[in-house]
Amino acid sequence: MDHDEELILRLTSEKTKETAFKELLNLYKERLYWHIRKIVMSHDDADDVLQNTFIKIYKNIHSFKGESKLYSWMYRIATNEAITHLKTNARLKSITSEELQQQTIENLQADVYFEGIDIQLKLQKAIATLPLKQKLVFNMRYFDDLKYSEMSEILETSEGALKASYHIAVKKIEAYLTND
Repeated sequence: MDHDEELILRLTSEKTKETAFKELLNLYKERLYWHIRKIVMSHDDADDVLQNTFIKIYKNIHSFKGESKLYSWMYRIATNEAITHLKTNARLKSITSEELQQQTIENLQADVYFEGIDIQLKLQKAIATLPLKQKLVFNMRYFDDLKYSEMSEILETSEGALKASYHIAVKKIEAYLTND
């Protein structure tokens, strides 16, 4: 039995659920935070989405079927929560997702938690201009170094489509960086 299987058993047992969940938090909160942060860009929003993600994980661990890795399942929940957060924010502000992305880019420079140098800021601006799917694929491949097979599990998309999205995203980022 591997660590994930043992952890899932402990998470689904009423006796050990609390301590197992604390272990799960310690193991994955930082990785999930940075994945979410790359989508929503803001530290405060990332914290909120991370909290919602772990609430969903806690409530739904019994529905985890083991058809994917535990981390892939949690990553999918985090991704969906971040996307929902972006869409809700855009709807609440009565703006499009594209306009929200533009605001996000502008807010990035004012974010006290963003310590990037100019080139990092420029890269983040370039990434923020991508459509959501391309942004997700680029971040997962470039920053998280996920394999296409892992991304396919998380995003429930074919590897071929993911490779195409990544290629297009890279071309758009290169164009942004060289033309700006």
